[in-house]
Amino acid sequence: MGTADHVERLDRAPKLTPLLLGGALRAPRKRGPFEVARLPARRLELGGVRADSAALRRYAEVCGFPADAEVLPPTYPHLLGFPLQMRLMSAADFPFPLPGLVHTGIEMHQHVRLGAGDALDIAAWAEGPEPHRRGSVFTMATEARRGGEVVWESRSRYLCRHRTAAAGEQGEREPDEELPVRAEWRLGGDLGRRYGAASGDRNPIHLSAPTAKLFGFPRAIAHGMWSFARCLAGSEVQQAWARGETGEHLDAGAEFKAPVLLPATVRFAEGEAGTGTAALALRGAEDGRLHLTGSVSSARPSPAPPGPSN
Repeated sequence: MGTADHVERLDRAPKLTPLLLGGALRAPRKRGPFEVARLPARRLELGGVRADSAALRRYAEVCGFPADAEVLPPTYPHLLGFPLQMRLMSAADFPFPLPGLVHTGIEMHQHVRLGAGDALDIAAWAEGPEPHRRGSVFTMATEARRGGEVVWESRSRYLCRHRTAAAGEQGEREPDEELPVRAEWRLGGDLGRRYGAASGDRNPIHLSAPTAKLFGFPRAIAHGMWSFARCLAGSEVQQAWARGETGEHLDAGAEFKAPVLLPATVRFAEGEAGTGTAALALRGAEDGRLHLTGSVSSARPSPAPPGPSN
């Protein structure tokens, strides 16, 4: 269980649109100082959550997973937990303003394959923050349990940009090696709206050029979690795992680099990085701009069945 002084059990999933609006309205009152911010020690829990079959089908179609698969896409539990994350981040006692937060990366660990109709108990809480050269970074942790056992968990990293003493430090170098290209995808200008309809995440920066311009983007940008899900859907490692050709475990992660301005054409690359493990990348087809780096692995062995008792 995640560290939290207080557990709040919800009887229904919060609606994302009111949370976005509430977070925007509270933002002017959240002015720092962010260097000494403390996150609320509160864990939200929601039991018996199942994927809606129609929403799951739309999600699979927009992200490239098989629409009729019996195995739940490995990124889908994130959607089930995202309303809990948003309720925490939009609350009055959360120190960082919701508008302008940057989702910089995610780590995800799935311990067993999940069925599309499985009932899951979802929990979310905040960890951190930590100083960053561009501001402060915090983590939103999510876990899913089935029958009391943790079956899926993730940690999403968010950046709140503000002035900091480390502002002049250099960031990490981008990888020089380019991976083998496996696919080229043409992304329509409506991708953000389609993914928003499937996921419930209708952040204005993803919906249209006029709404994105309000937040400093020249055009709508693709959701980072769409980019991650689309890369996993195209990954040979993930596909073999979904077919049951590997162990139960799947570990995956991504760092979100430059935003994908819509419409766009991007190239997905995947390169073997060991048995059952691959490195992932997403780049612009025309300029080679790096949008995402990541990895996926199904190499971790599943637990051995218990032996005979004496």
